[in-house]
Amino acid sequence: MTEQIPRPAATESGGDLFKCIALVLQGGGALGSYQAGVYEALAEANIHPDWVAGISIGSINSALIAGNPPEKRVEKLREFWETVTEPPLGPFGLPYNPHAKHINENLHRALNQFRAFGAAALGATGFFKPRVPSPLVWPEHNPSALGYYDVSPLKSTLERLVDFDRINSGATRLSVGAVNVRTGNFTYFDTKTHRIDFRHIMASGSLPPGFPATEIDGEFYWDGGIVSNTPLQWVLESHPRRDTLTFQVDLWSATGDLPRDLAEVETRQKDIQYSSRTREATHQVINMQRLRRIFRRVYEHLPEEIRALPEVEYLAKESNESVYNIVHLIYHAKSYEGVVKDFEFSRRTMEEHWSAGYSAARKALGHPEVLRRPHNREGFCVFDFSHEA
Repeated sequence: MTEQIPRPAATESGGDLFKCIALVLQGGGALGSYQAGVYEALAEANIHPDWVAGISIGSINSALIAGNPPEKRVEKLREFWETVTEPPLGPFGLPYNPHAKHINENLHRALNQFRAFGAAALGATGFFKPRVPSPLVWPEHNPSALGYYDVSPLKSTLERLVDFDRINSGATRLSVGAVNVRTGNFTYFDTKTHRIDFRHIMASGSLPPGFPATEIDGEFYWDGGIVSNTPLQWVLESHPRRDTLTFQVDLWSATGDLPRDLAEVETRQKDIQYSSRTREATHQVINMQRLRRIFRRVYEHLPEEIRALPEVEYLAKESNESVYNIVHLIYHAKSYEGVVKDFEFSRRTMEEHWSAGYSAARKALGHPEVLRRPHNREGFCVFDFSHEA
């Protein structure tokens, strides 16, 4: 039995230490089982999010969490990830052997590439399958079919594992991001403003040209990661602002080694492309929160005639004394994973990612300060225990 870490509960005044616990999940395809491992550690620690927000694979994990009662969430996450990592060729597709010994790194790299090729050629069980005939040889003009893969298996999987009535009950807030293909605008489908169904989850993960756009109410949407691969800013900038403890789970690392060959160049480019917006969003939110808190203190010393100015009234509404902790959990890929890491849907690699997420979250929760209100002038603390340093 894992030692239970209590959910942040009470302050001297008797209220909640944090008014909101948010789980923010980035996109990253097959890397998403890392997020499932993180959630398992949070659940064991009795930390259950009030709000889950995701992009792409993060939106699928978010739906599995928000769409199930707390005692069933890890089970449903496990069922999803075991489903999509079933070898498409059955026993001829290198089935997972939990008792296999450690393998040589070069062999591991070759196996990963072989399995990624299998996913590209044959799809992932319960997730996507090759479109027949291929749009390369049989051109399509329907936006819902303009993709190399058919994602109807994902619809069936979501309907089987996710209770959308529960999602729309408001028990746990859910937000997923997508991009309007026609306008290019980023859109958040949020249970505060929308009734969510399988289409909204699939829209958030409709990454072209592999997956076709998803139609919702006459508009077509692509994967939100095209514009922003993390919903962190959406969570922290939403009104009303509340004291928030956020677990931000990233699948791409902004830091890494200098590439030594063209394959590593492509891998490094992908990491930077999908991770840099997280850093930028964090810096922007910290700076804005600093300004809000500063103005709140200045406002208290203004004379009434100045407070009555429309501009000052507007700033007063935007200012607040809310506090935020961000616990940043970042997956650091192994060297043998390479550029195929986000579409390598093998059971062995899924288990490695899951275990890494679980260990990272347990490590972070071992630092009690992450669960305490920040007392600095900014009212904002960011924690990253992904490296020993």
